Amino acid sequence: MGKRKGIDITGIFLLDKDKGVSSNRALQQIRRLYDAKKAGHTGSLDPMATGLLPICFGKATKICQYLLDSDKTYEATIQLGIQTDTGDTEGEVIETSEVPDLTVDDIAGLLEKFKGNISQVPPMYSALKKDGVPLYKLARQGIEVERKSRDITIYELEYLAYDNVAHELKIKVKCSKGTYIRTLAEDIAKSIGCGAHLTALRRTACGLYDLSAAQQYFPTKELEEISTFILPVETAFQDKNILTIQQETYNYLMKTGKFICDHTNHNGLYRLYLEGEGFFGVVILEQGKLIKKQLFI
Repeated sequence: MGKRKGIDITGIFLLDKDKGVSSNRALQQIRRLYDAKKAGHTGSLDPMATGLLPICFGKATKICQYLLDSDKTYEATIQLGIQTDTGDTEGEVIETSEVPDLTVDDIAGLLEKFKGNISQVPPMYSALKKDGVPLYKLARQGIEVERKSRDITIYELEYLAYDNVAHELKIKVKCSKGTYIRTLAEDIAKSIGCGAHLTALRRTACGLYDLSAAQQYFPTKELEEISTFILPVETAFQDKNILTIQQETYNYLMKTGKFICDHTNHNGLYRLYLEGEGFFGVVILEQGKLIKKQLFI
């Protein structure tokens, strides 16, 4: 099979995904729009969810996992008193329950319990696999399997609004990778004493990116115009310190894949610059030694 034809584009496009579109479909639509030779997204959003979906082109696909592992921020709308088999509006109602009267102080106190490091059991309707089979496929067959709890971190959990008549709660969540907002919504409801499901979910931030720079599709614009919305790879690492190397060190790095850095004692991830040329990759330094690299050349 021959290689896929297309244009060699490197960079990151921030898509504001529409409701009802799968992440993979959105990826393919943007890929065709740019006629990109290579592209990948950075973590699926459910079809019912909207919001930020970074799409990486070309050499930028090397950082898909980095963005997948990054912290995310969501705004979620939770319908209390009605539980579905999927945890969202895509599923069938399996239980209804009375919702007690709640004040803002009541809700704030409940949300406080879910902040920090907590354990969460992934839902059956998820892409996680059991013996190679996605759990959602088993769930559609009425099969439920045991899932191990996983440790996650809820950095922020903010009350936004509550309708005491419709029993609709809106929250903002900043969380670590692997967090299921549907499960969080159900767990919050359990602490109240009722069931719940998500009626809306919007991702507002991923890593350093947020919706302020995101775009929707451009069916009426020229390629030259929409190309201005492709961000450089370096923008994903703007919070990292810069490490500049000279040509001799660069040549050694390209030949051996490693080097000794004797002018910094700070461990961690660095943006790597070639003197006089600019950004070309990221490195992880530990005790002055390069232990991992990701180059974009």
